Amino acid sequence: MRREFPPMTSSRPCSDVWLPTCLLITLGVVFANPDSIAEEFRRVPLQSKVDEVQPLTGIVLWSDNHAANHAPIQLEFVYLSYKQIVSAQGEYDWSPLENVLEGVADRRHQLVLRWYDTYVGKPTGVPESITKLPGYQVTRGTSEGKPTEFPDWSQPELRRFILEFFDRYSEKYDQDPRIAYLQVGFGLWSEYHLYDGPMKMGVTFPSLEFQTEFVQHLHKTLRQTRWMISVDAAGDWGPFSGNVDLLALPFGVFDDSFNHAAHAKQNEPNWNTLRRDRWKVAPTGGEFSFFSNKDQSQALAPSGPHGTSFENQAADFHISFILGDAQPRFQKAARIRSAGMGCGYRFRVTRFEASGQAARIEIENVGIAPIYYDAFPAIEGVRSQKSLKGLLPQQRAVFDVAAGGSAPQLTIQCDRLVAGQAIGFDADLR
Repeated sequence: MRREFPPMTSSRPCSDVWLPTCLLITLGVVFANPDSIAEEFRRVPLQSKVDEVQPLTGIVLWSDNHAANHAPIQLEFVYLSYKQIVSAQGEYDWSPLENVLEGVADRRHQLVLRWYDTYVGKPTGVPESITKLPGYQVTRGTSEGKPTEFPDWSQPELRRFILEFFDRYSEKYDQDPRIAYLQVGFGLWSEYHLYDGPMKMGVTFPSLEFQTEFVQHLHKTLRQTRWMISVDAAGDWGPFSGNVDLLALPFGVFDDSFNHAAHAKQNEPNWNTLRRDRWKVAPTGGEFSFFSNKDQSQALAPSGPHGTSFENQAADFHISFILGDAQPRFQKAARIRSAGMGCGYRFRVTRFEASGQAARIEIENVGIAPIYYDAFPAIEGVRSQKSLKGLLPQQRAVFDVAAGGSAPQLTIQCDRLVAGQAIGFDADLR
C-alpha cells in the first residue's frame, strides 16, 4: 500500500517511521555549524615560569640557622625530645614545638620535625616521669667519645607512653600545615642505629615486636601527615626486611649520609630492602653526609664530592628534600636555589582551554617526585575535583574546573601550605 508522507511543516512528533527523517534534520543542523562545539572551549594563552624552590621541597636548614631568614628555602628542620613536651605523666605542654612552628611559619617556611629518645652527648630524651619509675634502668655509656644516656625499652611504661605520645601529637598536629614531614625512629638521633654505644635489643634499643607495633600504630594514627623512617631500619635491628605487611605501609624514608663515598655499597642496599619505588607513594629525603669534610663542602659542587652531581643523585633516588645546614657557608644563594629546584615535583601546564562556564587544564609533572599532599588546579578559586597528588614524573593528567570566563586566572591551591607559600607552574602557551 502506498504511504503518503506528511509535509515538512507537520506538527506531528518524531516517532515511528518519521524518526529517520527527524534524525537527518537534527544532524543537518549540527553539521551545518561544525565550529559550534569547538567554540565552546577556546585556547587560553598562558605564560609562567617556576623560578623559586617549590613548597615541601628543596635544601633544608636548621630552624636556628640565621641563614634561614634569607636563604632560598622552603623547609626548616628541628630535633625535639619527648621530655621537652612531657614532664609529668599525662601532662603535655606543646609550647616548645609551638615556639619553633611560629618562627618557621613567620619565615613562610614549613618544618621537618624529628623526635628523639637518644642523642650523642646528651641525657636521655625520655621524660623523668618514666626514668624515675622503680625498675627503670638508665644506661650510661660513651658514643662518639661523649658521655651519653640510653633508654630502657624493657620498661612497659616507656613503650605505652611512646604510643600515647603519637596519639596526642596526631590529635593536635596531624592536619597542621606548618609541619611538612615527620621523621621518627629509635637509637642515635632516631636514625635507627646504635653504631657507637651499648646496643642491646629490648633494652637500649626496642625489640622487633615493639617496633612492629609502633609502625602499625603510626599508620593508623597519622592520617594526613607524611611520616618517614631512616633507611638504616632495613638492618637486622629493624623489623622490615622481608616483612611484606610492613613494607606495604606508605611510610617515607630518609638517608642521613646521602652523598658519602661508600653510599652505593652501604646505603643503597637499604633503600632497595625498603623498596626502591617507595617514592611513588611517600616522600624520600635525607641529609648530606659528615663522613668527610668534602661531603659537606662539595655537596653542591658540579661533580659533587665523589664524582656525581647532587641533581643526578637526587633524581636517582627521587628525593623531595635534603638537609644541608652548612650549605650557606659553602655556596651562594643561586646555587642553593637551583639545587632545591632539582628536588621534588615541578608542574608544567601543557594545555589550557576555557569556555564561559568551565575550564580544562592539562598538567605534566616535570620534576623527579610527586607532590604528597592534595593540590588542586583552580580557576578564580574554584577547584578541580581531581588532585595533583601522586602525579608521577613525566606523567600528564587533565583537570576539569567548573569555572571559566573570558580571562580565566589559573592557580594551584593546596591546604598544606602556610601563608606566603604558593605552588607555581611553567607554561608557554600562545
